[in-house]
This record gives sequence, C-alpha cells and structure tokens, in this order.
Amino acid sequence: MRFIDEVKIEVRAGNGGGGCTSFRREKYIPKGGPDGGDGGRGGHVIFEASRDKNTLQELYLRKRLIAKNGESGKGSDCHGKNGEDIIIQVPIGTIVKDEDGHTLVDMSVEGGRYYVARGGEGGMGNARFATSTNRAPRYSQPGIEGEQGIRFLELKLMADVGLVGLPNAGKSTLLSHISNARPKIADYPFTTIKPMLGQVFMDDGDGFVVADIPGLIEGAHEGRGLGHRFLKHIERTAVLLHLVDAACEDGKPVPEQIEEINGELEGYGDTLLEKPRVLVFNKSDALLDEEREAIEEAIAGTAFKVFFISAVTGEGIKPLLWDIYDQVLKMRKKAAAAARQDDTEERSFGD
Repeated sequence: MRFIDEVKIEVRAGNGGGGCTSFRREKYIPKGGPDGGDGGRGGHVIFEASRDKNTLQELYLRKRLIAKNGESGKGSDCHGKNGEDIIIQVPIGTIVKDEDGHTLVDMSVEGGRYYVARGGEGGMGNARFATSTNRAPRYSQPGIEGEQGIRFLELKLMADVGLVGLPNAGKSTLLSHISNARPKIADYPFTTIKPMLGQVFMDDGDGFVVADIPGLIEGAHEGRGLGHRFLKHIERTAVLLHLVDAACEDGKPVPEQIEEINGELEGYGDTLLEKPRVLVFNKSDALLDEEREAIEEAIAGTAFKVFFISAVTGEGIKPLLWDIYDQVLKMRKKAAAAARQDDTEERSFGD
C-alpha cells in the first residue's frame, strides 16, 4: 500500500427527493383528501477517524465521492427512502480543508465523524399542507440540493516522539529495537522513504508512539531530498529525538551533523525548533574513550539532554526510553489540563 498524505477530492452529497402531490382514490370514499408523502433525505458524505488507517490511498484512488439522492414521496402517505450515506474511514490526524485552503476540521480523535457534505432535505408532500381552509392543496415541495465542492485532505501522523537525523544515523535500527515497527534496514542512506510509526511498550503497561521520517539532508526545508515532505508528520509530537552518528561514518564531524539538522528544523519554522529535544549519539559502541570525551567536550553547555547509545547492542537505550517516557507523560498531563480548562470556560460561557 502506498503512503499518500495529500489528496484533492470532489465530494457531492445527494439531493433530497421531491414531495408527492396525490389524493386518496378509494372505493366508497368520494373526494378523498391529500395523501402525498414526503421525499427522502439525500445521502451524506462522512469521514470517520480510525486508527486502522495510516494512508489516504483509498481517497487518492477514488477521486470523487458522490452520495445517492433521496427518493421522491409517493401516494398513500408513503415517504421516499433516504439516500445511502457514504462513510469513509481516514487516518487519525487527517486535516480537511476547503477550496480556499481554510481548515474545516482536524480529525484527531478516534471515532470522530465529520460531515464533509450534507445531503439535501426531502420536500414535503401535499398532505403536509392541508388545513381547515385548504383541504385539497395541489402543490408539494421539491427536494433541496445536497452540498458539494472540492476538499483538500492533509495527513499529519499522530505520534508522541519524532525521530530526526541525517541519513544513515541509525534511526530505523533504533526504531526496530525499541518498538513493534519493522522498517527496512540496510548499510546505505535513504532506506526509509516514507514515515514509519512504532509503538513502544514500557514496563508499566503503557507506552508511546514513535514516528521515524526519512533522513534529512542540507536544504531539505527547501525541497531537497526526501525528508522535507515529511517534516509535517512530527509537528504534533511532544518530543524530538535527534539521532547523531557518533562514529562519523560519513566523514562529517559531530558538531557539523548537529548544526545541519538544526538548520533544517529552523528553516521549516518555529513549530519544530521550539519542541523539547533529546540529543542521542548512536553507535557509541564503536567509539574509543578519547573519542567519546572529545564529543562530550564539543557539546559541553548544550541545552539538550544528552545520551550515548548503541541501537545495535542496546547499550544506553533503557535510560533513554524512560527519560522520553517521562517527558511524554508530562506533556499529556499538560494537554489534559488545558482541555479541562477549555471545557470549564465553555460551560461557564454557556451558563
């Protein structure tokens, strides 16, 4: 299945069915009254957020969603059938925008539904218009047209931790070691060509989700390489795990590696640059004591927490995970408190 994170789609809800103009025609009942039924409602187009989806490929292939019209009303007070709704599951984190690029909804809650296009209401039959002074109305309502238009969908993955680093820093190896994800791993750059999600399980039964995006290169925020397209997928994360190749296998010194990633995050915008970050030096098992000391001197005074690990042997990974988990829990509590505050203010305003 292809990873599709941007889609343009046409949506068209069903039109409401027309009301019926009809009169009773039964034996022994002369001059029967009006009995025209109402038309049915047109079908809605609905999106539903689901954890079972991780790509917009289904919508990319369909291009348009057209719901059925409601049926017209019939005589004998028979109402027309409602048009069948179209319900499409989309990944959690899908943002729906209108033709002008304005955000209509951010589908970030499991099971949340959004009516992308509402079906038109059915028209009323002539039986609805009968009164004491107008006992034989000869008119009924037409159905109302359903909503339609162009919608733009953009997917931003929901994860707690974002993995960033240069190509071949060992992000995929680390992700496979700490989570249930099984990314492709090889000894050449750019083995990761699409974002990967992995669930990390901690000893207390809880855990967090890690997102690995393709390796960044210089100029990524301007469109070079693969990572620029996927930086948006770590916008929602609580913590960034900045992985550095401590062994410098590509010949690039550690300070230069760090500055290159800093430059790309800064070029993308303050959203990523201001996130809490943990600086992780991978491949520490290949370092001599003096090489490790040189790195520690080079990064002395950094504002980030620093860890030395080996994604292959597992050295230093457990303390790293508990530190990240602690930061994730703090961010969750902060977000929950903010949500409760917003809910309290909303209820007070309503009172």
